[in-house]
Amino acid sequence: MPSATPKLPAKNGVPTNAPTGWQVVPLGGIAEIASGITLGRPLRDKPTRRVPYLRVANVKDGWLDLDDVYEIDATDEEIKKCRLRYGDILLTEGGDPDKLGRGTFWQEQIAECVHQNHIFRVRLPSDRFCYDFVSLQIGSPHGKAYFFAQAKQTTGIATINRGVLNRFPLLVPPLPEQRRIAAHLREQLAGVAQARAATEAQADGLGKLIHALLRESLSSRKAIAHRLADCLSEVSEGVGEKWEEYPVLGATRAGLAMAKEPVGKNPGRYKPVRPGTIFYNPMRILLGSIAMIDDENPPGITSPDYVAMRCIEGHLHPRRFYYWFRSRYGAEFIKSMTRGAVRERLMFRRLAPASISIPDWPTQVAVAAKLVEIKQAKLALAVKLTALERLPAALLREAFSGRI
Repeated sequence: MPSATPKLPAKNGVPTNAPTGWQVVPLGGIAEIASGITLGRPLRDKPTRRVPYLRVANVKDGWLDLDDVYEIDATDEEIKKCRLRYGDILLTEGGDPDKLGRGTFWQEQIAECVHQNHIFRVRLPSDRFCYDFVSLQIGSPHGKAYFFAQAKQTTGIATINRGVLNRFPLLVPPLPEQRRIAAHLREQLAGVAQARAATEAQADGLGKLIHALLRESLSSRKAIAHRLADCLSEVSEGVGEKWEEYPVLGATRAGLAMAKEPVGKNPGRYKPVRPGTIFYNPMRILLGSIAMIDDENPPGITSPDYVAMRCIEGHLHPRRFYYWFRSRYGAEFIKSMTRGAVRERLMFRRLAPASISIPDWPTQVAVAAKLVEIKQAKLALAVKLTALERLPAALLREAFSGRI
């Protein structure tokens, strides 16, 4: 196992240390770097033929999406110059920060394919480099840190050029070690992907279980139609002078969240929301921006523009109603109330006269208790998914510090 020994000083916050026995070489000194075909270029009546070409949309972080590959008219000279070969490393020029330097290597998935000018092709000698090793290194925290430090930054846009790629500090161990590290990483990353897929399947199963609980409660003979005006009361009064004592909360498609915007000119008008309160953004109700303060959540305040309501004890259980409101049943109900207009406001006065099917109170209480268990299970899965999402970067960081 090589030990990490400093070879070069850090520069621009990018580590340039290499493990013992590894070299640090500029990518441009050992690779042929080229951009591809520019769309809309003048062809001046030259003979062309149509060939597949890769766009930025096809190049992902560590993989290629080849479900929708366009074609382009190109001359034989252009095709010869830009045709991809096995092992070519493909990197995006940039755009959104998450697209900066992302890519993978080409495995001749398409027999004859060229690439767009916003994709760089890096071609390395096969007798000195393992393409997978280099591709993984460029996509590792080592590579991403370099690109972010060197990229040209504008508002929301980050780009790299050929000069940045030429200077990339490539860590180069002997070829057998490159192959060993790449194989080890691929095995680890495949294990992470399997674990993530299994966890996501579990989360999807919990979502289906919620729907099954709601469906079963509605199929009961004890479920009858009730006017929402008889089961809900609107929160219309503001919190008053004590507004500073509470967090400002909002409703998103994911549920309860801290508000992005600070309080407005009249903070006393912000509505108090405590456990059992359900509230939503009337302008985004069709998108599912609905939240609830559950028993474990501290009270807060929300925008006076939001609709906030409380359930009447013994008639409508807030937790069951909240999950129903966010379910496909609730979505169908909301669409019927808004008549399909994406930006139509759904205010409480319009909601109140409507009738929905509601189970008897004991059934609602039983369903609400099961929903607590499902929520806790979903939170545990969310923690696990977060850890799994971070694991690939940790594995790559370890590999390219010489610890494998």
